[in-house]
Order: sequence, then C-alpha cells, then structure tokens
Amino acid sequence: MSKSTRPRNVLVIMTDQHRIDTIAALMGEGARGVHTPNIDRLAQEGFAFTQAVTPTPICTPARTSLLTGAAPFRHKVLANHEWNIGYNTELDPSSWTYTKALREAGYNVGLVGKYHVGKQNPPDVFGMDDDSFPGATNPLGHPGYAAWLEEKGLPPAIYVDEVRGTLPGGRPGHLLAARLQQPLEGTFERFLTELGLRRLREYAEALDTEGRPFCLHVHYFGPHLPYIIPDEWFDLIDPEDVELPPSFAESFEGKPQVQRNYATYWSTDSFDRDEWRKLVAVYRGYVAMIDHEVGILLQELETLGIAEETAVFFTADHGEFTGAHRLNDKGPAAYDDILRVPLLAHIPGVGHEGQSDAFVSLLDIPATILDLAGLDTTPVLDGRSLLDLADQQPHAEAWREDIVCEFHGHHFPLQQRTLVTRDYKLVVSPESINELYDRRADPYELVNVYEVPLYRDVRERLAKRLHGLLTERGDKAFANWMLATTPFDVPMRDLSRADHGTARSDGELLSEKG
Repeated sequence: MSKSTRPRNVLVIMTDQHRIDTIAALMGEGARGVHTPNIDRLAQEGFAFTQAVTPTPICTPARTSLLTGAAPFRHKVLANHEWNIGYNTELDPSSWTYTKALREAGYNVGLVGKYHVGKQNPPDVFGMDDDSFPGATNPLGHPGYAAWLEEKGLPPAIYVDEVRGTLPGGRPGHLLAARLQQPLEGTFERFLTELGLRRLREYAEALDTEGRPFCLHVHYFGPHLPYIIPDEWFDLIDPEDVELPPSFAESFEGKPQVQRNYATYWSTDSFDRDEWRKLVAVYRGYVAMIDHEVGILLQELETLGIAEETAVFFTADHGEFTGAHRLNDKGPAAYDDILRVPLLAHIPGVGHEGQSDAFVSLLDIPATILDLAGLDTTPVLDGRSLLDLADQQPHAEAWREDIVCEFHGHHFPLQQRTLVTRDYKLVVSPESINELYDRRADPYELVNVYEVPLYRDVRERLAKRLHGLLTERGDKAFANWMLATTPFDVPMRDLSRADHGTARSDGELLSEKG
C-alpha cells in the first residue's frame, strides 16, 4: 500500500502509569487475571509492540517528549510541576511540536483528558483544541465533572473503603485504592469518553464536508494510583487469579539505597501477600474499566464510518510498580516495570504481525503520525516512523539494536542514564551505585551483577556503547561524567576544553589551570 493511500486520520488513546502485564495481547496465550478485549483487538488487527519503552518514567517529561519528538535532555522539561525540585517544568511555547505541524497542515487536532505538560501553556498553545484537565490524577472535584454529574442526575463523586499503608511512626500512608460510589456511567473515565465522542463527531463532520483530516488524543488519567473505581470493577478480577511477580522477593541487596527508601515512602511493607494480590487485582480492574471505554471509542469510529480511514494508537506515558520490587508508583529505579509501556497500533491497510519485539519508543509515535500525514518527519530528533518497520519488515535488531532511557528525579534530583539491549541493561547513576542486569538469566532484575567479575567485559562494552550514544545524541554533560567515573576504553577529555572536543592521547585528565 502506498503512503498516499494510507489513512490520514489518527486517534491516540493514552493511559497513565500502565503496566504491560495487564494487557492480554502483550502477555501471550494463557494470560490470567486480565480483561482487555478491546485493546487486544488493536493487536489482532495491527501490531502489539512487546519491547516499547518510555524515554523517561515520569509523566510530564515523557508527555513533553511525545509532543516534541525529543528526549528529555533536549527539551529540558524534567519534572512534574506538583513535585518540582528546581527543574524546568514548562515547555517553551515556541517549541516545535508535531501537533503544531499537523495544525499548520490543515488538520483538526485535539486533546481530551490528561495533559500534564506543565501548567502555564495549555494545549491550544501547541495547536490543539483543548478539552484537557489539570493534575496528575483524576480531578474528581473539577467543576466541569460536577456539572456533568448533575446533568445526568448522579450524586457528587465520593469514595469509601480507603486502602492505605502505614508510614514510620504508625502514620497513615498514601491513598492507594478506594471504592467509588458511582456506576461506570458516572466515572471520570466515562466523562472523558463522552468528551472524546463529541470531538470525534465534530471532526468526522469536518472530514466529510471539508475533507479535513484529524488527529484526536484521548488521554485517561488511570490506571494511575489511587485506584478509585466502582464496585463492579473493584471486584472484577479474582485475587486468586493474581500471581505476585517474582520481583516481589526483592531484598534491595546491592541496589541503590533510594529504592529501599522509596519502598518506605509508599509503605509497601504494610501489606501481606493476600492484601497485595487484592491491590494488584483492583489495579487490573481499573485497566479493564478503561478497556471498556476504549471499546466505546473504537465503536464510534465504526458508527461514523471512518474506522478504515483512521489509524489508532494505544499507549501510556510510563509503567507502574504495583508490587513489583515491593514498590508502588514510579520513580528512582530503571526496572522494566516502569520503563516498558504498552504500545499497540492499528493502521488500516498496513500489514500486521500480531506482535513485534523491536525496540520502539513513545518518540516513534510523532514520527509515525507525521509520516501518515505526508509531512516531514525530520523535526522528530529522537524517533523514527513505525511505518518503516512495517514496510521493510526487518529483523528487530536491524531496526534498533538497543535503546536509551533517562531519569532526572521525582520528589528529589537523581540523574540516571540506562542502556537496554536484548541481553542486558546498564544503569549509570552518579549519585549512587551503577547497576547491570542480565535480562536473559534474570528477567525480573533481582540481582545487580555490575561488580561481578564474570560480567566485567559486558559492563565495559555496554558502558562504551552508552557513552557513544550519549555523545552522538548531544547529552554531553552526562557523557563526560561517565568518562571520569566508569571504567571503559575511551580516553578522558580535557574538560577545560571539552566544548572543542579535545582530548589527551594518553587518556589522562589535564590539570585545570587557574
């Protein structure tokens, strides 16, 4: 199928803090304790990417990367404004975004739901019709939602049976889950779905009368904790069908201290195994509830007669721990649980494979959408069009042999760079200890083998590769740090003249002059 005949309309459905093992299409046959028939359809009709990753496992930086097609070190939006630690949390209004490019090319472009790219510059600054809502979690007290409930004759949103852990000193911990006293028809998710349907109908009319294509983003706040959902979904998944991940046995031995501190912060040792299974079951029930809403959106494409003219992407900004490594939320650990994201794509007319294990990223989505629109993809500095993968059908390694992720802190500053390969994962962390995981022998990343002599050659080879990629990308400050602190065979630069690319041939650091 030629590019000129591919669908130009796009629907991007995005969730927040979404584990990949909650989606049957990403778990394989025999998946228990999950219920995602509508999301699974996208895999049956297109691609389910089993090795998709986020550029960074924090909401605002990841969502800014999606808009700009740039890694966080480039766009410099490095923290959520709610937990700002001195970083920039606002995207410069003059920044290039793919949504601006689409608008300038005549597209209808809209965003419904969670935005979370700072708070000063709303979506319309970046070329989108704005049906967004503020905050990191469902804003159940938002006046627009309250008015919608009243219009439907439903009571204000309240919740009961709060699930909290216990902090040091016996204090109650963060709210993790609760029962929402509303039917599905009164949830914030349904509120967003109805806003999405309204925009879809408006855009479909413009497509019919003006030939104007669209790109609509519907971003749900869930399944981000706290998991506040109605009884039907709170109790949907039987805890007996939930197996706690092997990484639940985490001891944090040989790991950065911040991980143990984060477990304390989320009071994760307050729960016994049965309580954890119930919490995981509630989380999966939340995913199932969102899957139901996804089905409504997909059905509307059929009803409007535009399903075969519309590409659909389903993804999330990052993952979630939900008990993995005895942690909750996301944060200062480069585990697969929060780096890997669901990414499923159905592009009518483009052949499908069911699953692909190619390394892909959120950063590839804007390039793909621009490619579908017939626009220049080169402004997407750190991603490439997934249509290339579909067209060429290369072996996964020929597409991308490895992938780099970043972390800049959450609640506190913490710089990390991570290299993920088929066999290994290297995490370099200046403030703590480095980590190396053997992904084949230790898929749940329980044993840090960075200091194990048997892995010395692997460690040095990966460090050299990571340094080269960071240098190539322009992440020079971190690359220079690696030169000074990480053992591998690359000469140390003269930092007093680093901008000029000079280095001593003997690899020694030149002494600084006064």
